[in-house]
Amino acid sequence: MKKFLIAGNWKMNKTIAEAKEFADALAAKNFANAEEVAILAPFTQLVTLGESLKGSGIGFGAENVHFEPSGAYTGEISVPMLEEIGVNYCIVGHSERREYFAETDETCNLKLKALIAAGITPILCVGESLEVREGNGEQTFVASQLVADFKGMPADDVAKVVIAYEPIWAIGTGKTATPDQAEEMCAFIRGVMGGMYSNEVADSMLILYGGSMKASNAADLLAKPDINGGLIGGASLKIDDFSAIVNAANDLK
Repeated sequence: MKKFLIAGNWKMNKTIAEAKEFADALAAKNFANAEEVAILAPFTQLVTLGESLKGSGIGFGAENVHFEPSGAYTGEISVPMLEEIGVNYCIVGHSERREYFAETDETCNLKLKALIAAGITPILCVGESLEVREGNGEQTFVASQLVADFKGMPADDVAKVVIAYEPIWAIGTGKTATPDQAEEMCAFIRGVMGGMYSNEVADSMLILYGGSMKASNAADLLAKPDINGGLIGGASLKIDDFSAIVNAANDLK
C-alpha cells in the first residue's frame, strides 16, 4: 500500500493560542492514517502542538534547526532542544532558508546527519528556480543538490529521510506544477537516489510535492505513483483546506 505524508508548513504564522485552536480541531478529526499527517511550526508553538496532538497519531516538528548540539549561536535552536520537546520531524533546506538565510548544501548535510542521529525525521527540500527551469537545467540542478546534501551518509540513514520537491517558481505564487511535471521530477529524484544507493532505498523513501498543493489539486497530484504526499504551505493554515488534502490522500488508500 502506498504511504503518504501530508505535512503542513506554517512558516512564520500563528500565535500559540491559534496553534492550539488549530491542533485541537485537527486532533478531533480522528483521521484514518493519522500517523501520515504532521504540522511543522515555529519554535514557540512546538510545546503546545505536542500537548494538543498527544495521542492523536498526528506528528509535529520544527521548520529549521542548527547542526551543532550547543554553542555561541545566538538565536539558533539545537537538535537536543527539539529532542526534549519530542518533535517527530524537522524541515531542512527549505528554499526560503536557502535564499534568505544562507542555507547551503553543506549545512543541509550536517543537519541531516544530526537529526538522523537523534531519531528525528528530516524533511529535505530540493528544487529549482524559474530561471533554471526555463534553461532546461532543473534535473542537473536538483541532482547536484541531492549529491551534496547526502554526502557521506550511509544507506540506512538515507532511507530515513523524507524528500520534498519544491519548485521555487511555484511557492507562494499560486502557480503549481502540473501533476505530470511534479511526477516527472519526483520520479527523477527517486531515480537519482536509486543510482546513489539502491532501488530498495529509493523505493522506500517518501517523496513529497511542495509547490502550492491545495484542496482543488491534491487528488490529482497525490494519485501520481512517485508522489507520496505534500509539504503544504498556505493551505495548511486553514483547517478545512488542510483536512481536505488529508482526506484526498486517505481516499487513495
